Amino acid sequence: MQVDPRGPRFGAAVTTVILVAVLVTGSWALLAAQAVVFAIATFLGLRYAPYGLVFAMLIRPRLAPPRELEDAAAPRFAQGVGLAFALVGTVGYVTGITWLGIGATALALAAAFLNAAFGFCLGCEMYLLIRRITAKNSEREVPA
Repeated sequence: MQVDPRGPRFGAAVTTVILVAVLVTGSWALLAAQAVVFAIATFLGLRYAPYGLVFAMLIRPRLAPPRELEDAAAPRFAQGVGLAFALVGTVGYVTGITWLGIGATALALAAAFLNAAFGFCLGCEMYLLIRRITAKNSEREVPA
C-alpha cells in the first residue's frame, strides 16, 4: 500500500499536541487513548488510523496531489514503536512510577515532533535500518 507522506506527518503533529498535553496533565487516560490510536494504525493499517482518516477527509482534498507516494510499511512500523512507548508510559503513570510515564511519553513526543516539524520519521528510519541489517544477514547465509 502506498500513502501520501503528508498524512503521517499530520498524524505526528496531532500526536505531538496530545503528548504535550499528557506531559502537562499527567493523564494516563489521554496517553492510553493515544496508545489506542497507535494500535489501530499498527494492527489495522494506516488507512484506518484515526488521524489519517481526518487528514484524508478534511485536509488532503484541499491540497495538491502529492509529488510522490511512499510505502506504508515504514510508517506503520513507526506507529508500532509509538504504541510500545505509549503502553510503557501508561503503565508508568497507572502504577505510580511517574518517571517512567514521563520518560516514555517524552521519548514518544521527541519522535513525533521530529516527524511533524522536520519530516524526519525516526521509526521509519529504524524500520529501514532493520531491513538493511536483516537483508545483509540473509545474504551472508550460505545455502547447504
